[in-house]
Amino acid sequence: MENHEHGLKRHLKARHIRLMALGSTIGVGLFLGSATAIQIAGPSILLAYLLAGMVAFVVLRTLGEMAVHEPVAGSFASYASTYVNPLTGYMVGWGYWTYWVVVAIAEVTAVGIYMGMWFPDTPQWIWALSSIVLMGLINMIAVKVFGEFEFWFALIKIVAIVLMIALGAAVIFLGFTNDWVPMGLSNLWQHGGFFPNGLSGLLLSLHMVLFAYVGIEMIGLSAGEAENPKTTIPMAIDSLTWRILIFYLGALLVILAIFPWNEVGQHGSPFVAMFERIGLREAAGLINFVVITAALSSCNAGIFSGGRLLWALSANGYAPKRFAYLSNNGVPHRAVIGTVCVPMVGVILNYFVPDKAFHYMMAAVTFVGLMVWVAILYTHYRFRSSLSQKQLSELTYRAPWWPYSSWFALGFIFMVIGLMSFHEDARMALVVGPILLGLYLLLYFLLGLGKKEKLQLGEQK
Repeated sequence: MENHEHGLKRHLKARHIRLMALGSTIGVGLFLGSATAIQIAGPSILLAYLLAGMVAFVVLRTLGEMAVHEPVAGSFASYASTYVNPLTGYMVGWGYWTYWVVVAIAEVTAVGIYMGMWFPDTPQWIWALSSIVLMGLINMIAVKVFGEFEFWFALIKIVAIVLMIALGAAVIFLGFTNDWVPMGLSNLWQHGGFFPNGLSGLLLSLHMVLFAYVGIEMIGLSAGEAENPKTTIPMAIDSLTWRILIFYLGALLVILAIFPWNEVGQHGSPFVAMFERIGLREAAGLINFVVITAALSSCNAGIFSGGRLLWALSANGYAPKRFAYLSNNGVPHRAVIGTVCVPMVGVILNYFVPDKAFHYMMAAVTFVGLMVWVAILYTHYRFRSSLSQKQLSELTYRAPWWPYSSWFALGFIFMVIGLMSFHEDARMALVVGPILLGLYLLLYFLLGLGKKEKLQLGEQK
């Protein structure tokens, strides 16, 4: 079935959407960024991931309620424009587009770091450039092909994480590779206790933990190309939340039980280091392949999301008209190319500051992503306020415990934003983020974007 309203093709099946959202979230935030968070919080990082997962669940369910009621490709940017005002929709759209292109930079930077395990003499920027070009080409094909690539990318890392958790459990409880002497869970409270750096360590790690979860909301962007969004979106959301919690908490629990927290992150990805620690160096090489696949998967999802957002922004008069055209396969090819060009900045960063590139990108993107979460929660409040009692009773997919759950999520997000000012690497995001949003706001008024006429979506050229 075609999406005649927007010109996109409804070729994404439920399995595609489940794995796309999962793939966009299980990336560098878990495989590489978790190392830095562990160094700050120690074993209490498990509690941080649990709390942040609860907030992610609330955001996802509020978005899901709107997406099922009104499945459009522009997702929360379109909802913000409709239920708040066009300016908010414009800011959310450009902010989220910025988020995804920066994520793409972070992911290709991670690829360069991972490839250094096998090719230590090859410059990091070469791998970053190769990755962004490859993912861009995949996104230029029909959306069904993109969905298949993303499905298999995501499936590889999911299978690897499940196997890693099973193997880790065998080491912890059965003593596999440890002369059959169970290792136990004592590393969780030895080396300074469960809170080795106190409550402050837990709090200061939260922005890194939330970075790992931000991206889960891209499931809303797939609604415009889903075969049966009113069925597939709820199925994907409901299964996604508990799967991510299991993967994050299960994987990190295994790592922290086997690997003392104060040694994590000294040699790249903690996942690779864990296998080396228990004497399975060959498996460590396999896991390195998996984390490269994970980074490529997240980059792939980022280009997909960024391309759709730029296309929707153009169609609404908020970006140059040239980006509003679709290819014969229903792909916003010009918007995809425009999205791919920006992450080339990541190649430059990898050339000049390879050691700092990933941390710079992670800090810069977190603030923008959290602002998008705030916008989703507020838009949902306005959405609910616009419905009559009859319409409310007819909602088939609801955000649980509303409005208390949304208040909790908003309070948590603003607390994390405030805590970012106490972390040296994250502090930069509190400067760069507002400046960027201020620039978008200025352009909105200077260019008279609020008076632009919308284009006819779906033109092919």
